[in-house]
Amino acid sequence: MAELILGAGTSHGPMLVTPPERWDQRALADRKNRSLNYHGRNHDFEELLALRAGEGFAEQVTLELHRERYARVLAAVQKLGEQILAADLDALIIVSSDHKEIFDDELLAPFSVYWGESMQHMPVNEESLAKMGPGLALSAHAYAPTEPTTIAGVPDLGRAIIDHSLEAGFDIASSLRLPPGKHGNHALPHGWGYILEQVLGGTRLPIVPIFVNTFWSPTPPTARRCYAWGQEIGAAIRAWDSTARVGIIASGGLSHMVIDEELDARVLEALRTDDGEALGAIPSTWLESGSSEIRNWIVTAGAMSGAGLEFDLLDYVPLYRSEAGTGNAAGFALWH
Repeated sequence: MAELILGAGTSHGPMLVTPPERWDQRALADRKNRSLNYHGRNHDFEELLALRAGEGFAEQVTLELHRERYARVLAAVQKLGEQILAADLDALIIVSSDHKEIFDDELLAPFSVYWGESMQHMPVNEESLAKMGPGLALSAHAYAPTEPTTIAGVPDLGRAIIDHSLEAGFDIASSLRLPPGKHGNHALPHGWGYILEQVLGGTRLPIVPIFVNTFWSPTPPTARRCYAWGQEIGAAIRAWDSTARVGIIASGGLSHMVIDEELDARVLEALRTDDGEALGAIPSTWLESGSSEIRNWIVTAGAMSGAGLEFDLLDYVPLYRSEAGTGNAAGFALWH
């Protein structure tokens, strides 16, 4: 039987791949955002600023502190990649969320598994760069190769997860061929590109992409359902008739566009103690906007439950970019 020998989680986002001198570009977008979610309610920038007055965020947005925290992010990503590559994996499952880069309103399933032979990993679409919001174009190249690349899939593993999930009562979607997407090139979205380019540094491992609809109403799965499906993914790997060494990694989160260190601490403690009840109890109203990607970590935690591996938090770095507490909380972890 196959062996699940490693789990991991990493945040991704523009601030993690943009020099800190330019983080103010994303803060410009925050000031225009009327859906800054905090503790289950949406606010515009001025409302959020008043709500969180006195929390000292103005002291968190100095260039000196930005540079220090950016260096910590780079060090954590490097260590994470080294550990994954040292595990000598035959297959890596990447759990992330599509921002309607591939799947759009034609069909938005809560969970989808890609089980094709291969997939395209494409350079940045220059036309799309011009349409991106403040700060996004600065980071786009970090998720993409410089030349068109074909990434190997693991069809047998993908199919094993699909079959096991259906038998376990999860009516998931499957994809044998990725749709053209908004760039028209069937390319992997940025959540998967971040793992390939930044975490793995261009090393090409065979992958199984798993799509969790974290963002788009009305079908984001509950936290409880995410954890339960993750458990079935772990069971599917262990039951797969193969000698393969398998890893799984969550891409996305933690809290953003509004940083909520209380929520992140709650999530990380539940991950450390393998507390599925605590993870499942997180309200869906708290898993909105960028913080919705915490669902990817919860799926991965479910897969690692009972694997006998220890959760190791490599670093947690709150990357604030405005005096209202907006930004990206970056977390990096291993189960090993």
